[in-house]
Amino acid sequence: MSVLVGKSAPSFTAKAVQGAQIIEDFSLDQYLGEKYVVFFFYPKDFTFVCPTELHRFQEEIAEFEKRNVAVVGCSTDSEFSHFAWLQQPRNKGGIQDVSYPLVADINKTIANDYDVLAGEYVEDEYGDLVVEGEMVAYRGLFLIDKDGIVRHQVVNDMPLGRSINECLRVIDALQHFEEHGEVCPMDWQKGEDAMTATHEGVSGYLAK
Repeated sequence: MSVLVGKSAPSFTAKAVQGAQIIEDFSLDQYLGEKYVVFFFYPKDFTFVCPTELHRFQEEIAEFEKRNVAVVGCSTDSEFSHFAWLQQPRNKGGIQDVSYPLVADINKTIANDYDVLAGEYVEDEYGDLVVEGEMVAYRGLFLIDKDGIVRHQVVNDMPLGRSINECLRVIDALQHFEEHGEVCPMDWQKGEDAMTATHEGVSGYLAK
């Protein structure tokens, strides 16, 4: 598994769906210099755990917007699958109320570049290409700053849903550090004391 933290987020241009609109040339580059990005992968449309995550991102979309964060989802499904799922009501298993973009990574290149692709191509004993595993994405999440640098990543196995609260907490910690130059200890929450680092180490807790 690659660690992308501290590196430029892999760039891509792909089809995406937002509401009832299919976007032909979607890229995270549009947010450079303007917004932070939470870019998350999920395994499949029309499944069970995935809609719980997509709906939770939507339910907290105002919190992300307050923090100047764009939320973007991605799976290896096609734009047509995304579109159909977005038109289906929530009470029938759909994600009709989701307003943020969903990227279609049908060629698996984006998931591969972010190193969250579960399957891979290998050669069998006859030299033929075969697939090991399933060619879908793990539950990867990447926090990208306004300069396009990955500042946080987490990757869950497919049965394990993520935490929106932890995602927002890490965003708050990053933005606190950027604004105040103070580092945030374990389990730090917005509004709590932070710490200042010196060449001799951490000098201690500061006043709020």
